[in-house]
Amino acid sequence: MLDARQYTVPVPEAVESVRSGLSPELGTRQKHTRECYVVAAEGADRARIEREIKTMPNYFADYDTTVTFITAEEMARDHSGLPHGGFVIRNGKTGENTTQTMEFRLALGSNPEFTSSVLTAYARAVCRMSAEGKRGCITVLDVPPALLSPLSGEELRAHLL
Repeated sequence: MLDARQYTVPVPEAVESVRSGLSPELGTRQKHTRECYVVAAEGADRARIEREIKTMPNYFADYDTTVTFITAEEMARDHSGLPHGGFVIRNGKTGENTTQTMEFRLALGSNPEFTSSVLTAYARAVCRMSAEGKRGCITVLDVPPALLSPLSGEELRAHLL
């Protein structure tokens, strides 16, 4: 194998059931499929490559996986970027017959650029928290969103509210 890309794709029926307010119990295979695009070396055993991909434990084996062999030119043209994205949908009940649905969506042109920006923002926040005398182990849930921005609280309120 010379090159490969993998995409995790939501199953449309699963997305629609959650967006409609249902909270189904879904297994791995019911939530996503995997699509692989592979550039194989000339003379490579494509059947073996496909089998090894589809049966890879802890990554592909639990999903319906499609393996498509393409040329290096197709890979460069159609799959050379490093985009990333997705969404999280959460349903909850606020009353006996009232369901609320919240959805967060992410569409990234460059996953590495986004990741470095997030790491920088959290480093900034931890420095600010340290300056306030806060110590100890924290998670991302413990960091106030305002501390992630390089803007002051006053600037954030003026521009975002």
